[in-house]
Amino acid sequence: MTLNVRAFALTFGMVWGGGFFLITWWIIVFGAANTEPGIVGRIYLGYTISPTGSLIGLAWAFFDGLIVGA
Repeated sequence: MTLNVRAFALTFGMVWGGGFFLITWWIIVFGAANTEPGIVGRIYLGYTISPTGSLIGLAWAFFDGLIVGA
């Protein structure tokens, strides 16, 4: 049985991006939000802990997951 690299990369990108999105919203909802971007904001340009930043982080993490999964 062989591993389908495209399917694995797509799945990994979706899981990584979705997880990043959910963790950002977890931080927003439960009040631990800080306006500083932190280390992740330096890696994923434009990312902040905000609703808009969660979408930017989702896109960055998805493409990052595609590369790592491949």
